[in-house]
Amino acid sequence: MKARDLALQGALAVVALVAAYLVWQRAPAGAPGDVTVVELPARALDKVRYEDEARYVELYRDAQSRDTLWVRLGYKPSKPLPPAEPVAGLVPGADGGAVAQAQGAPDAGVSLLAAPPAPPPPRELRANEVAEKLFPRFAPLRATRALGALETKKLEEVGLTTSQRKLTLTLGGKVETFTLASTTGGWGTPYLRRDSDGQVFLLGPALLPDLENASSRLVDRRLHTFDLGEFDAVVISSGGTSRAFRATGKAPNPVALSPEEAPDKPDEFTRNWHDRVWRLMPVDLLGRDEAPAGGEPKEAFRVEYRRGGKSVGELTVARGTDGFFARTEHTPGWVRLHAGVDPLAAEAARVTTPVSSAGGP
Repeated sequence: MKARDLALQGALAVVALVAAYLVWQRAPAGAPGDVTVVELPARALDKVRYEDEARYVELYRDAQSRDTLWVRLGYKPSKPLPPAEPVAGLVPGADGGAVAQAQGAPDAGVSLLAAPPAPPPPRELRANEVAEKLFPRFAPLRATRALGALETKKLEEVGLTTSQRKLTLTLGGKVETFTLASTTGGWGTPYLRRDSDGQVFLLGPALLPDLENASSRLVDRRLHTFDLGEFDAVVISSGGTSRAFRATGKAPNPVALSPEEAPDKPDEFTRNWHDRVWRLMPVDLLGRDEAPAGGEPKEAFRVEYRRGGKSVGELTVARGTDGFFARTEHTPGWVRLHAGVDPLAAEAARVTTPVSSAGGP
């Protein structure tokens, strides 16, 4: 009898341990990401759009290569300005302005409507690694909790009645639109309502801030995708003259540059000049096919990078009406450079002058 009781107690203990293990392995109720809002695979996702009352951000696949992502940054049209005081003798024009009243017409004053300025064209920029990791998190889209269809009073409390913030997903040609709660309460409680059926969800706190700050978080600001040491030759051009150098060394140290006509004599002046060129950083990125204000800038100098006789990249620095710009094999268009590029442009002529002609650099 005693042995039987011990056996029974042992069996019950084993069952309890197994049950405890299964409960421990199971995801806790309400864990982040356990509610599906949109059930579609990441490969079906074409575009993610975030917008508020003033601007919008679109993260989308390239039409030619679905593995390449782009960021589109744009502004929405401004709301019309309030009417000014009535002015006698003027009537509204077709363009929203005002024109003189015709002779013989009643001398009634009309309000002058100030037409808001048109927004600038959107900028299309390359997406960076942060964007590439963020994009697939929207398909399937998951939330922390499903709150159902809320009453009007509750919608007001969470900021969903008057919000102009929207999240739009384009998946396989189908558009799914959501209203996002206003930012009054910050990003700690990002509620969203599915516009198709009014269902409300609570997203995790880390999904939307990157879209809100897309210009600084999602844009690829690199000039090149290769690094120092991944090229063995450099050709520098300025003022119609070009000069080739052999390149040795790798990051994090500057590469040594030796003229092809004197490969055993490293050129320290050119090495220092190129090190400053390599460390140029853009302060503003223009979009794809966007021209700088004032028209196309005039080339100041150009640096081509080669490996094994083949080109791996190129940097063109040009002078515009309001500063210097640059473009490379990786940038979608021109980028604005910081101040202080004038010395580099002036010294480029010395770099491209052979020693035999200049009597030494």
